[in-house]
Amino acid sequence: MPGPVPKDSKIRQRRNKTATRAGMVTDKPARQRAPRLPKRTEGRDWHPLTRAWWKDTWGSPMAEEYLDADIHGLFILAELVDAYWYEPSKELAGEIRLQRQCFGLTPVDRRRLQWEVQRVEPDKRPRQGRLPEAPEPAPKRQADDPRKILEFPREQTG
Repeated sequence: MPGPVPKDSKIRQRRNKTATRAGMVTDKPARQRAPRLPKRTEGRDWHPLTRAWWKDTWGSPMAEEYLDADIHGLFILAELVDAYWYEPSKELAGEIRLQRQCFGLTPVDRRRLQWEVQRVEPDKRPRQGRLPEAPEPAPKRQADDPRKILEFPREQTG
């Protein structure tokens, strides 16, 4: 007994495209300046690595997606990052990992948020740390055949 008639290919396409997908361009100028980090109350200044993180975060293409309401969450995250640089701990690292997911600060987070960073001009230079390309192997010769080991010498009869 034959099965059901196959559906038309137009009907079989997935229709769960998301409306939240956002495309970000890396070299377009930032829409807004980075807000200043708040003044510290406990007497110590912001750690230099925290300041660098703040500058990098607001200089990234993801900053285009942040609303004014997101700044408060980023302030909290900056406090966690700063505390981590002064006294690193697994607990702080775990909390930072959880908090930064909301802001698309890692490739996995951007994938989950369906944010795509589009590079306008692809970089032609080889990336640092990339291994050099392996040379092409030389063509095999007859003598290189490993099966030759299995051949036994034939006795000549005379």
